[in-house]
Amino acid sequence: MIIFSIFDYKKILGFMFSFFVAGKYIKSYRKSRFISSISVIASAGIAVGMAVVIIALTVLDGFEKVVSEKIVTLNAHVKITGFGNRNLPSPESLIPEIEIKFGDRINKIEPFISKLVLIKSKNFSDGITVTGMDFDGLRRNIGAYLIEGSIDSLGENDIIIGRKLSEKLRVKLNDKLTLFTVYGEEIPSPASPPAIDVFRVAGIFESGMSEYDDLNAYIRFDKASEFFGMFGRISGYNIQLKKIDDIEPITEELQDYLGYPYYVRSVFQIYQSIFTWIDLQKEPIPIVLGLIIFVAVFNIVGTLLMIVLEKTKSIGILRTLGATRAKVTSIFLLHGFYLTLIGILFGNFLAYMLTLLQMKFDIIKLPENVYFVAHVPLHIDINNYLMISLITALISLIASFIPAYISSKIEIISAIKFD
Repeated sequence: MIIFSIFDYKKILGFMFSFFVAGKYIKSYRKSRFISSISVIASAGIAVGMAVVIIALTVLDGFEKVVSEKIVTLNAHVKITGFGNRNLPSPESLIPEIEIKFGDRINKIEPFISKLVLIKSKNFSDGITVTGMDFDGLRRNIGAYLIEGSIDSLGENDIIIGRKLSEKLRVKLNDKLTLFTVYGEEIPSPASPPAIDVFRVAGIFESGMSEYDDLNAYIRFDKASEFFGMFGRISGYNIQLKKIDDIEPITEELQDYLGYPYYVRSVFQIYQSIFTWIDLQKEPIPIVLGLIIFVAVFNIVGTLLMIVLEKTKSIGILRTLGATRAKVTSIFLLHGFYLTLIGILFGNFLAYMLTLLQMKFDIIKLPENVYFVAHVPLHIDINNYLMISLITALISLIASFIPAYISSKIEIISAIKFD
């Protein structure tokens, strides 16, 4: 026990000695403007590099979170349709069957009717998708994004459209729109004319995803059944799950259970292109991180080599006084740790402040037709800060060992004579 205590005591004293000398070297920056400037540049390089990577991850996480939430909210966790977009039988028998088998994991299952239509105002027309849903489904899907009008007062010939579509058609609340579509499953002909009806704009929604707001409109389920000539048939089912983690297994189980002609897809499968696009944006991050760390390492190595050159005579004196090569190495390792720590702290601070500024003042705008959202979505994740800080610290300290090791190899006589 006594030997062990003495051993620990010596190690502590050795560390304190290295720490003390490293602190003296750091304070001596004021006497050498050149070394001070190089050190500031080294720490600044680490700080800026870290901030860039952290902000990039914050933006990508924000994109994934916001787009995922909006897509899931505006649709459903799982959607059941017919192969080839064919109509499905009346839901009276199927819904109870699904609830019995999967009810412990399903929160809500709702039928919907959806068709492509030509929508026309006085001077403009466009092709969109019109979906008929019950009031609960409408509240769940677009209730949070309604900016004008009300779902509860939706009449039989009322329609809810997106803000981008309303701007394109140049209509506002209570204006009239004419809808044209195929009636039933018959090809339009003199004997089977298309369905035509006039609807009042009873609501306008804005999800922030211009592609969605521009191409979708909603009406009552009963009106959709009549207008599209569905005759008791439906387009599919929207299923909301109790836990989104169950989305993939339930999708597979439902497809196996229902079989043909039912086509079961999760929201991630339906919008696979969007989620693939988000994942693709994350691919360059390791490369960017690697390049930034390389620059940081280069700065640290260069700075410590400059300090070793300046402190060569001091190293010789320390060695003369009995400092071992390991002690000299630890002194410059602590020096490298100091520069790295300063860079990491300022890098985290810079990334956090820039993120807060963007979140509060929305400095950077985005084109909605390219990025699905009008504002840069940000999601602050402490794990990103910790991961980047840890990787940067580890690599920088490993790099610091190179000049620290070189300093320990300087011969005592040569160091004392060095000028």
